[in-house]
Amino acid sequence: KVGDNVGVGCIRDSCLICEVCHKGEECYCVNGFTHTYNTPKKKENCHIGGNPEVQNWGGYSEFDVVHEHFIIKIPEGMPLEKAGPILCAGITMWSPLNHWGATNTEKKLNIGIVGIGGLGTMGIKLAAALGHRVVAISSSDKKIDIAKSKGAEDYVVSKDADSVGRERGKLDLIINTVSAPHDIAPYISMLKTDGTLVQLGCIAAPMQYNQFMLILKRISIAGSLIGGIPATQEVVDFCFKNEIYPDIELVEAGQLDKIYTELQENNSTAVRYVLDIKKSLETTK
Repeated sequence: KVGDNVGVGCIRDSCLICEVCHKGEECYCVNGFTHTYNTPKKKENCHIGGNPEVQNWGGYSEFDVVHEHFIIKIPEGMPLEKAGPILCAGITMWSPLNHWGATNTEKKLNIGIVGIGGLGTMGIKLAAALGHRVVAISSSDKKIDIAKSKGAEDYVVSKDADSVGRERGKLDLIINTVSAPHDIAPYISMLKTDGTLVQLGCIAAPMQYNQFMLILKRISIAGSLIGGIPATQEVVDFCFKNEIYPDIELVEAGQLDKIYTELQENNSTAVRYVLDIKKSLETTK
């Protein structure tokens, strides 16, 4: 209703007529969804008003008009600066947890989270809040303190055979957030029979693995992309109820070049940077 705080996640439009959209999984729209940022509006089945030639600028816009279907209600009392990353990192981690049964809290699972960055730490928080045993997985032991402070019970160094061996065949689900080419064999070895490795990292280069590792334990390798609108509302409400928020730092536009450089050179903080546009505009006046 008028006066509510609302948000728009990564999706601001889809066809709304295909079977997948009808299931509430708009991110898998058969006709393709429209990104909130840096994308043109669709020529067909478009639900975005205004000039059809003006592309979407997301959070860099002064104002935005969005079809009500794609609006997420932000609960009263939720910090807006922390709500934004939930609409991206939060739903990206919640979606595979939900699809592979982790939001059914009647059964306690053993869940591995690979990559202890902005996505991974959010995944650890969510999986732990759902009551599961969470194992953080990284290529070194540098982030063990960060991982355990977010709710991980155990920690595996994927390049250490002994460390991997301690979790061999114990995990039901592994969510891999790493976006650079790497060896996924250690993760596969840690899965139980019928376990699943979910890839989120959007790695363009082909990745290799031994098929026998899959065949002998009926292991699956899958992918997951953001999440639909109903699931996005679900994770926002869950985070508010359980006081689960991403680790953020408010920044101004003048800091962006430095931040981008730092992220490229050494993304070790697991912090989500949130751009304060209002303050940035005030500073530049």
